[in-house]
Amino acid sequence: MLLDAPPWLAHLFQRQRLPIPWAAVVRGAIACGPLLAAGLATGRAHLAVPAALGAMLAGVNDRPGTRRRGVVHIGLPALAGAFGMLLGSGLAPLGSGWWAVPVVCAVSLVSGAVSAAGPVSSAAGMQMLVAAIVGLGMPLPGTPGAKALYFLGGAGWLLLLRLLLSSRGRSATGPLSGEREAVAAVFDALADALAEVGRPGAEAARRQLTAALDRADEEVLLLRRLRVGRRRDGAALLEGFAAATALCEAAVALLWERRPLPVRICEGPRRLARAVRTAGRPGVLPAPASVTPACAAFHQALLDTAVAVAGAGPAPGLPARTPVRPGRGYRRRVLGPAGRDYGLRVALCVTASAAVALALRADHWYWLPATAAFLVKPDLGPLFSRTVNRFAGTAAGVAAFGAASSVFAGVWWPVATAGFAGALLPVATRHFAFQTSVVTVLVLSFVHVGGDTEVAGLRLLDTSIACGIVLLVGHLPRLGDPRRRVRHRTAAAVRRTERYLRHVLATVPGQPAGQRPVLRRAAYTALAGARSAAGTASAELPPRGVPGCDWQPLLTTTERIVDATTAYAVHLAYGSRPPAAAVHRLARALSAAADTLDQARDLEEAVGRSAQVLAAHLRHSGLEALARDGTAGPCPDTGGHHLRAPVRAH
Repeated sequence: MLLDAPPWLAHLFQRQRLPIPWAAVVRGAIACGPLLAAGLATGRAHLAVPAALGAMLAGVNDRPGTRRRGVVHIGLPALAGAFGMLLGSGLAPLGSGWWAVPVVCAVSLVSGAVSAAGPVSSAAGMQMLVAAIVGLGMPLPGTPGAKALYFLGGAGWLLLLRLLLSSRGRSATGPLSGEREAVAAVFDALADALAEVGRPGAEAARRQLTAALDRADEEVLLLRRLRVGRRRDGAALLEGFAAATALCEAAVALLWERRPLPVRICEGPRRLARAVRTAGRPGVLPAPASVTPACAAFHQALLDTAVAVAGAGPAPGLPARTPVRPGRGYRRRVLGPAGRDYGLRVALCVTASAAVALALRADHWYWLPATAAFLVKPDLGPLFSRTVNRFAGTAAGVAAFGAASSVFAGVWWPVATAGFAGALLPVATRHFAFQTSVVTVLVLSFVHVGGDTEVAGLRLLDTSIACGIVLLVGHLPRLGDPRRRVRHRTAAAVRRTERYLRHVLATVPGQPAGQRPVLRRAAYTALAGARSAAGTASAELPPRGVPGCDWQPLLTTTERIVDATTAYAVHLAYGSRPPAAAVHRLARALSAAADTLDQARDLEEAVGRSAQVLAAHLRHSGLEALARDGTAGPCPDTGGHHLRAPVRAH
């Protein structure tokens, strides 16, 4: 049975269960097709191909989110792709031959290293690499500048459609509807987490809350960077999110106590969510009694949040949200061990594919390394699953395109085929094989319009060769160890946890929160990234002679430390005693565990030992017991006790 299959095999059949994004389907249907039609109608099909390619790659990045988020997630990779097209097309006139191999190697190194910085950087690196390979190898007339501009114009066309045809939430209003929905989702996730306290789903609900905070944090960060936060509505939304982070921090103390909570407590965050969506006032909010530090902190944070959401300005004592400057962290991820590993893996696989393609067929060699580029990116899922699904999806796409070419005739049918495939692209992201088949139909339509009408069979052969190369090179002893990627992310999460703990230890009772919310979010986000990497690594085909690692005990213990630290930070404001020397030893143990993960030769032993040491230090520190002081019984229901948001701040 499939349930009994090993993870690397079961992952082949896993798919995402998502609602159909109808707005994105409409955008995809009118993105590539009209560009190809315009090129055929004007006799400039050679320029319509890079434009349609830019629109297709932009469509791959057309994911749910706000309009501003779409500008970043589509626009930045499109700029990188235009640069790659300019670079590849500029070097193409030098002649075809082996000189292209070092160029592909250099671009692959940069692409892989940049991919370690985050999802947007990964998409930018991917588009730069693929566009550079296409510019080097695809025989299209036109100047390099024109090709780059048309590529950028195609992506800009999809982005314009995104701005004009974006769906909005039913209850959100105004130009900041997407951002309002993201902040409101934080309150909904908080209500769900409070409702699950003491139940089996509590841990999953709390992680959903972390994910909602991450999404909202990204949205409001764009408001700051785009200066939208200076407007009145933008400033009010930023204040509401700052209040939401403070409320979530106070709620962590309630979640950490693991005591049953009255059902009516969840009504407060629900009403706050409705108020944020409608830009209205929350009205009367139920609140817990202030019988413990955690209840008192939640009581006060709920009142502060109601003040901010009601538009009365920031409440007294509300922590200021200081944006993190990403420059130093970005360089560290790109130039650090993760960037070097990613860059080396991508460079070896793509360069080997380019060399084999040039040896076999120098006239159309670009398909093979471009296929390898999509396969080898380590942030796109398990390698074995991607290669098998890539081959299956390419075979299905070639068959579908061949069937269409046998049924239809003339020069216009590829335009209709591209429009139909473009409409399927947003839905195809649910499974990699489905996405590959749709992309294959699109690319074959572009190539057919560009003049290559007999290449469908060769594409399947090139894909099979690329899959074999990636499986071979990608599973080399050093490059093929999936534990290395988890090692880097886990070590980073442990270091951020240590930084957060030391900051809380240095906090004086009554002192403003300062950087504490930022450090707490950084720790939770790093832990989520490490868990995601561990899940992907568990579904990799294990290399021979490389033992597996059980990362979950270490990640769970580190997460408990972050939770206990957050709960202690809340209790600290209510007179909890200062931490003992054992808590400082816990901070030193976190630092030692991160160093061990970075330097250990026997990674399996290092992971297990670090989990045991951190769990022992956490028990002996008394941090968990301190966070639960005076919390013997259930948090009492307050009956008719309510909070009403004031009309103005006081």
